[in-house]
Amino acid sequence: MKVTIDEDKCCGAGQCVLIAPEVFDQRDEDGIVVLLDAEPGADRHAAVREAAAVCPAFAIEVSE
Repeated sequence: MKVTIDEDKCCGAGQCVLIAPEVFDQRDEDGIVVLLDAEPGADRHAAVREAAAVCPAFAIEVSE
């Protein structure tokens, strides 16, 4: 799995951080997503897929 983010689309909702805090974080100054792990382990795949699915701005892309 490879994860990419589009910072320009991010609205700072933070759902990704709540669902997969090992993979996503937010910048302190504006809440924009920060990708911590672009190739998370298999144990995190379900959470990453869920985070991408609930992102209101569609800023997270997952490729298998």
